Amino acid sequence: MQAFFVGATLVVLAAVVPCLYRILRGPTIIDRIIGVNVVGTKTIAVIVLVGCIFDRVEFFIDIAIVYALISFVGTLALSKYFERKAVLQREATR
Repeated sequence: MQAFFVGATLVVLAAVVPCLYRILRGPTIIDRIIGVNVVGTKTIAVIVLVGCIFDRVEFFIDIAIVYALISFVGTLALSKYFERKAVLQREATR
């Protein structure tokens, strides 16, 4: 059963590669923020899978929940910051 969880973890980690491309080469800042959010979501999945590998799911679930909250708040903060920055730039060009 451990081999399954290791394989699933590797598949999730492999799915991060297209997201990294979007983060590095995204045409807009919104694409980059979404890429970071997706990588955060995949990281949460990897944390839970590692918990299954070590048979300590209850410990790793707590870490995953905290990481999810931090990721969510960070995404909201970045989105709000760049939204305000865009509004200020539009007002400055008028």
